[in-house]
Amino acid sequence: MKIHNKKKYLSFLKFKRDFQNYGLEKARSYELILHWLNNRLSRNQFLVLSGILVGCTAGLAGVILKTLVHNIHNFITHRVHFEYQILFYIVFPFLGIVLTTAIVITIFKGQDRKGIGAILYEIAQNSSIVASVKMYSQIIQSAVTVGLGGSAGLESPIAVTGAAIGSNYAQTYRLSYKERTLLLAAGATAGIASAFNAPIAGIMFAFEILLTGVVFTDFIPLVVAAVCGSLLSRVLLQEDILFRFYTREAFNYRNVPYYLILGIVTGLYARYFVIISQKVEHFIKEIKLSRMQKAMFGGVVLSLLCVLFPPLFGEGYETVKAFTNGNTHAIIKNSFFRYFEIGDWTIIIFLILVCLLKAFATSFTIFSGGNGGNFAPSLFAGGTVGYLFSLICQHIGFTDVPVTNLVLVGMAGAMSGVLYAPLTAIFLIAESSFGYDLFIPLMIVSIISYLIAKWFSPISPELKSLADQGKIFTNKHDKNLLFALRTEDFIDQYSETINENASVTELFEQVKNGNKNIYAVIDEFGKLKGILTLDDIRPYLFNKEIDSKQTVAQIMKAPPAVIYRENKPLEILQIFDDTGVWNLPVTSDENDFIGFISKSSILMSYRQLLKEYSD
Repeated sequence: MKIHNKKKYLSFLKFKRDFQNYGLEKARSYELILHWLNNRLSRNQFLVLSGILVGCTAGLAGVILKTLVHNIHNFITHRVHFEYQILFYIVFPFLGIVLTTAIVITIFKGQDRKGIGAILYEIAQNSSIVASVKMYSQIIQSAVTVGLGGSAGLESPIAVTGAAIGSNYAQTYRLSYKERTLLLAAGATAGIASAFNAPIAGIMFAFEILLTGVVFTDFIPLVVAAVCGSLLSRVLLQEDILFRFYTREAFNYRNVPYYLILGIVTGLYARYFVIISQKVEHFIKEIKLSRMQKAMFGGVVLSLLCVLFPPLFGEGYETVKAFTNGNTHAIIKNSFFRYFEIGDWTIIIFLILVCLLKAFATSFTIFSGGNGGNFAPSLFAGGTVGYLFSLICQHIGFTDVPVTNLVLVGMAGAMSGVLYAPLTAIFLIAESSFGYDLFIPLMIVSIISYLIAKWFSPISPELKSLADQGKIFTNKHDKNLLFALRTEDFIDQYSETINENASVTELFEQVKNGNKNIYAVIDEFGKLKGILTLDDIRPYLFNKEIDSKQTVAQIMKAPPAVIYRENKPLEILQIFDDTGVWNLPVTSDENDFIGFISKSSILMSYRQLLKEYSD
């Protein structure tokens, strides 16, 4: 009994000490409780509790965003009336992009880094520390953009919001990098799970996209967070807000040829989508307009597209549901095509144009100043491609075409090719349609589309530039660790230097009093002229006949290679391997000597980092 009381007393003293050391006097009451639990619970127990709390918070954020956009959309479609329908599609998409840009400039001081790439960057380069402002900034910006008709999705902002919630929770309770990354992913998982009411898809999203190149043995917090996010979505969201499809056909193996062809079609379309996205992004960056002018330009383009093709307005999920319900005429009733005789070919031409222009509408929405992601656009486009494919098959003369199934698996195919996330796409559609018997066609279409995308580009084009610069993790775990190292940490700032005009006698005296094995020879302006090692100096050191007036410039040698500050550790190791040496000089672009860098120091840091990641 005394021992038990003693343990409780020691635990109390430890908490009291932590309370004082961490400055918890200003902490809220619930934070004090969690700090106390962090001291009392085991690591796994506290992570499970954290997964529940982060999952509920991120899930609630997802519910709030979906509800907010739904209400804005309902308000402008049912309460705001224009005498001419065309004004509706001109005004609101334009306002969405312009208002979002104004909010970013005035409220968030121009800080608008968005998208999954920004989170991957924080994981790889910023120890999974995400700015607290992202816990609400993405909700505000995307609600305005998409709620007013921006042709983008809410899922990427929801994921970023959840990731920020998880990261800031971990920072508050001073968790380690691995735990912080795990809870960051848990928050994003809960956000995706709440957006689609699809917990497994949320988990797959975390593993396929966020945790690429990160080794984890703990995944229970992810599962717990996904369940919490999904439950909140089911309880709080109205049925018409949920991403749900109840109409589908049973799988028939005789329809496999349809799915094989559709996989190829969606894969090629996904490639078209990402190419258009890149070209539009490059175009908007290059045009010499102010930020607000770019937003106005993008708003005009988007409004024009929505006027001509109303299905491009907003997320587009209602249009896809119309496909699955066979309500084709509702799709074009507000477009100019209603003035033509609506036949099979009218609908086919209309849908072809919608598919082609969806990539432009989404890209102008996102890159001109709006906020959103490619989740919903890829699902919309894939569903449209699937429906278009089924209409063409019927028109050719095929019977018993599984129209609804082609719409559903087409969504998975396009999403798989655009986001490079086949497992996420498969489980998302399976969970959202209760179509677990569609796993075979979903796998066929998604994998074919994914392989086509990988054939064109091994890494998602959206992330390729960051991956090439080593700013995000990839599947190559060894390289990820090297990218986590910083070149400046390995530069010996106390390297020995000697002037090129110094005599060998001065050199010998410096060697005698120094403790370095390599010397940089510089001129009077600090420019690197050459190097000398002890092996180079030794023959002269013991030569009594050496001319004392001989200068260092006469015996120095050129370095095998020169390293620059901008070189990454991976590049530096490759240079060491190519030259076969263990020390090389580092200079600026103007050849100013900075210091020496040692191959052994990089390898030692790499081994230490590998040990930390393996624990």
